[in-house]
Amino acid sequence: SHGAPLEFQEDSLRRLTWEKNLWLVTLHNLEHSLGLRSYTLGMNHLGDMTSEEVAASLTGLQLPPGPRRNSPSQPKFRAVGDIPEELDWRDKGCVTEVKNQGACGSCWAFSAVGALEAQVKLKTGNLVLLSPQNLVDCSGMYGNKGCGGGYITEAFQYIIDNGGIESEESYPYTAQVGLGELLPRKNHGIPHGIPLPPGDEAALRDAVATVGPVAVAIDATRPSFFLYRSGVFDDPQCSQEVNHAVVVVGYGSLGDKEYWLVKNSWGVRFGDSGYIRMARNASNLCGIASYASYPLI
Repeated sequence: SHGAPLEFQEDSLRRLTWEKNLWLVTLHNLEHSLGLRSYTLGMNHLGDMTSEEVAASLTGLQLPPGPRRNSPSQPKFRAVGDIPEELDWRDKGCVTEVKNQGACGSCWAFSAVGALEAQVKLKTGNLVLLSPQNLVDCSGMYGNKGCGGGYITEAFQYIIDNGGIESEESYPYTAQVGLGELLPRKNHGIPHGIPLPPGDEAALRDAVATVGPVAVAIDATRPSFFLYRSGVFDDPQCSQEVNHAVVVVGYGSLGDKEYWLVKNSWGVRFGDSGYIRMARNASNLCGIASYASYPLI
């Protein structure tokens, strides 16, 4: 007896994980219906995955080594004038449709591109889909490892040094590393990557309000995160160990719970049509303000 065939083992493991996640979702939503939770969960295309699998195949953020280079010297980012109570850059036509990075650790490229697309729109009036694949394929010299992970800061640096980035149309996404196509660069704006003071949610809000969508890093590996459906996510077990890059495209409050409106790159079946509202001013939940940066064209 050689035990069950591998496919069968894999299938039963999937089923076990699915059932475990389904139990979590059911129990959580029951607590929500009793008024004990501020968000709901739902089974989605990630329902048969464990935290470890999500971390391994759906994230991909690398952090710069050592302390934040900008720590002590970084001036406080404070906006001039009135800051709106709530804001959604989608309403201003600055946010493209939700993408799906697939089983590729390229969140860093989608996050950088998502923040840059808004700046291109604000600068030129055109909302252009920019190419994460361009970054995945071509920024290896910057320490980025394609589907094996990368840095938001180095994605911006690559675009600066190359004098721009391709559009999605001219350089479509394949969820795998290609041979950096040597096309003439279409100059869709050359950004400077500006880091925000680590952990400062007021600075993050001011930047989102006055500059535009901001690239941020979060811990995305809790089942409560990847099975999120609606409401304001505030799982206290979400850690400050960030592993996934996303874009903050707005903020506001639902009832008495303040939130960040976050655009993810796991397709529209994730969360609320691809988005998640994450608790704001909740002690830097999930490390959302620890590694925030935005491009200025």
